[in-house]
Amino acid sequence: MSFKEVRQLLKMMNMDMNEDHALRLFQMADRSESGTLEGEEFVLFYKALTQRDDVLDVFQVFSQDGKKLTLLEFVDFLQQEQLEGENTQEFAMELIARYEPSETARARHMLSVNGFLLYLLSPEGAIFNPAHGTLCQDMTQPLCHYFISSSHNTYLLEDQLRGQSSVEGYIRALKRGCRCLEADCWDGPSGEPVVYHGHTFTSKIPFKDVVTTLGQYAFQASDYPVILSLENHCGPEQQDLLAQHLKGILGERLLMAPLDGHGPTQLPSPQELRGRIILKGKRAESLAHSPSGQPDKAPEGEASEDDDEPEAEEDSLSQEAKGKAKKSQAKELSDCIIYCHSVPFRSFQQALAHRRPYEMASLPEAKARKLIKEAGNEFVRHNAWQLTRIYPSGLRTDSSNYDPQEMWNVGCQLVALNVQTAGAEMDLCDGLFQQNARCGYVLKPAFLRDAETAFDPDNPRSRAGGGPWSLAIQVISGQQLPKVASSKASAIVDPLVRVEIHGVPADQGRQETQYVDNNGFNPSWGETLQFKVHVPELALVRFVVEDYDKTSRNDFVGQFTLPFASIKSGYRHVHLLSKDGTAIPPSSLFVHIQITELPYPE
Repeated sequence: MSFKEVRQLLKMMNMDMNEDHALRLFQMADRSESGTLEGEEFVLFYKALTQRDDVLDVFQVFSQDGKKLTLLEFVDFLQQEQLEGENTQEFAMELIARYEPSETARARHMLSVNGFLLYLLSPEGAIFNPAHGTLCQDMTQPLCHYFISSSHNTYLLEDQLRGQSSVEGYIRALKRGCRCLEADCWDGPSGEPVVYHGHTFTSKIPFKDVVTTLGQYAFQASDYPVILSLENHCGPEQQDLLAQHLKGILGERLLMAPLDGHGPTQLPSPQELRGRIILKGKRAESLAHSPSGQPDKAPEGEASEDDDEPEAEEDSLSQEAKGKAKKSQAKELSDCIIYCHSVPFRSFQQALAHRRPYEMASLPEAKARKLIKEAGNEFVRHNAWQLTRIYPSGLRTDSSNYDPQEMWNVGCQLVALNVQTAGAEMDLCDGLFQQNARCGYVLKPAFLRDAETAFDPDNPRSRAGGGPWSLAIQVISGQQLPKVASSKASAIVDPLVRVEIHGVPADQGRQETQYVDNNGFNPSWGETLQFKVHVPELALVRFVVEDYDKTSRNDFVGQFTLPFASIKSGYRHVHLLSKDGTAIPPSSLFVHIQITELPYPE
C-alpha cells in the first residue's frame, strides 16, 4: 500500500489526518524502506494509528512502572475510580483472567495496557451497569406497579395514511421487547376480519395471520405476559371469527380468567401471568344487555375518549355493525376480552376524584397532558393502583411520536409509541426498557406505587429521599464513529457530543461539547458537562453524537440512552447505537462519570 493509498484509506476510515503526521506514521511502519506497506508493516501502521493515548494516560496514573498494573494497583483503580463494591480483589482477578491477552501476565495476576483497554471496552467497563441487564427486579407485584413496553398501531411499518401493514411489525415489536401490541380489526371483503388503519389507504393483513404471528413470537424475547389491545370495528359475524382465531390459535396461552380487581392487591403479577396473552378492549356487555340489540348510549353530556381525535380509538363496534348486531354474537367475542374498561375522559376525571373501580383507562396524549397539568398528584395516585394506557394523537398521520417521559413521570404504565418510527422518543423507550433483562416490564419507583403518595412531578421535593445529585460527565474521546448515512465517500464528520437529561421538569437539560474538525476516527474533546438531578429514579441520560454543520441542521451519527440509576461511575465506554437502535461496533465514546449527592437547599 503506497502512501497515497494510505491517505485514501484514512478518509474511508472517517479521518482527515494531517499529512505530515500521516507520513511520519507511514515511514515508521515502512521498515523495509520500500515506499509501501506490506504485511506486518501495515499491522504496525494500524497499531500506531489506533493507539489509545487517553487510556494509556489513565493506566500510567495507577501503574508504578508504566508498563503493567499489579493486582493491588488494579484493585486501587477499581475502588478509587470505578467505585466497584465488595470483593474487589476477587473481581479484579476475574477481569484479568478474562481480558489479559498475555498468558504470562495472567499467571502473575497482572494487567498489561492491552488487557486494561480490553477491560474498558468490555461490558464490565461500559457505562451501563451489567447487573441491571439481568432480571434483577421483583416480578411479583401487581401489573399496575410496572412500566410496560407498549406499541401503537403495531401492524404499520410506515405512516398512517398510505403505509404498509405487515406481520413484520409485530415480529419487530416483540423482538424489541414490547409487551403490549395493538390490532385494529375490520370486516374483511372475503368474510375474514382484517387488520389495517381504518378509512385510510394503508394495506390490509388477515387478522388470522396476526394471531398466528403472535403465537409464534410472543415469548421469544421475554416470557412475561403480552397484552393484545383490540380496536374492534367488526360486525357480529366476523367478531365470531375474531374469537375463534384467538381461542383456536393461542389455545391455553390465552388468558380466560377475569382480572376484575379493584385494587392493586387483587391484580395479578407478571410472574403469575408468565407465558399468557391478555386481551384488552371494550366488552360488548352494553350491547348484549340492550333489548334492541343496539349499544347503550353514553350518559347525556358524557365526553367520549375520542373527542377531538380523528381516529376512533378502541370503538367497540363500527357504526355499520351497530345496526345489525345480535346478543349471542356480541357475547362470543366479549367472553375473550379480559381487560376491557377504556373509559370516557370525563368518567376518568370523576374516577380520579372518587376512586371508581375502572381496571384500565385509555387516553390520547393531549388529554393525558391535561390531566398531568390539572391533577398531577391525583393522576399519580390513580396510576399507583390502576392501569392507564396513553396513545399518540390521531393527527400524527406520519406515525411520529410524543415524548413518553412526561407520561412515565406520573406512573402511566402503557405508554404506547409508534415503534416503527426511529427518533429520540424511541431512544428513550429503548433506554428505559434495556434494564431488567429487556423483559418489557420495569418496576416503577416506590413513590409511584403508593396510592397515598405525595409525589408530584412539578415539585421534586415531594419525593421522599435524599438528593439532589450532581452528575459530571467528562467527554474524553470518540472511537471509530460511523460516517453519516448517504454522505459522499469523501465526506468526514465534524463530531460533537450532546448529553441530554430526560426526567421531571426540573431535571430536563442538555449540554454539548465543541465540534472536532474532520475526525470521526479518534476525535478528542476533554470537556466536562455538569447536571443536577432531583429525581434520579425517573431520569434517563441520552448521549448523542452529531456531525456539525454551520449552514444546516446537524446530522445524526449515533446515540446511547440509559436510566440514571444504571450509570456506572469512573472511566467508561458508551457503546453507540444507530438511529434504529441497533449496535454499530466498534463506535464508542470514552467518558469519565462522577455522581455526587448534594444537600437540599433550605
